[in-house]
Amino acid sequence: FAATAQAHFLLLIPSSDVVSPGDPRTVEMEIAFTHPMEAGPAMEMDVPRRFGFVVAGRKHDLLPTLRPRKIDGHTAYTASVPLATPGDHVFYIEPEPYWEPSEGKMIVHYTKVVVDFMGREEGWDRMVGLPVEIEPLVRPYGLWTGNTFRGIVKRGGRPVPFAEIEVEYHNHDGRVKPPNDAFITQVIKADSAGVFAYTMPKAGWWGFAALVDGDEKMKNPDGRLVDVELGGLIWVKTVDMQ
Repeated sequence: FAATAQAHFLLLIPSSDVVSPGDPRTVEMEIAFTHPMEAGPAMEMDVPRRFGFVVAGRKHDLLPTLRPRKIDGHTAYTASVPLATPGDHVFYIEPEPYWEPSEGKMIVHYTKVVVDFMGREEGWDRMVGLPVEIEPLVRPYGLWTGNTFRGIVKRGGRPVPFAEIEVEYHNHDGRVKPPNDAFITQVIKADSAGVFAYTMPKAGWWGFAALVDGDEKMKNPDGRLVDVELGGLIWVKTVDMQ
């Protein structure tokens, strides 16, 4: 039963969430479909349908930059992305639907992360226009450990009242040992306006996944029509105050 309780998260982790003057102007992106708090296992990823970023109101296609790699014997990706335009880069990815037999549904998680470039600090709240998306109410970079992240869950551009949000820490080195399974995935709900808040207790990357049911069924690999889980994810990083 524990295996069915694992939360799926699409990693979209940059080498840095703030690229300042004098820093290397290329961001290395880590992309994988996995269980972040449990440090795996990874799941097979097909080539994403979309991968890019928005900066200064313009979208840029990054699909040609993807490089496949193997994690736990399954396909994941990396990308090296040079930055040129000052301002906040909202990276986003739309994966191919993933069939999860244990849940009997197809999963599509639209994921994004924000990278500030050259200290402009403009555009961090710009929406990509994904079917399900979290609009940040807190600048999603330059966050101390213990800061509270707030956002609005939106579907089709409209707030989703009482949406459920799963929260996980990217426990990449496996050092965090949850005392029991209830600590692996934090679960919170938005209020009547679709607004949620969560205080992050440890330095590192945190993923927020707002989950909703799809309006239409999809065919699974066997050709049967099944339910669909849509997710709007955002990753934010916290840093310890020295």
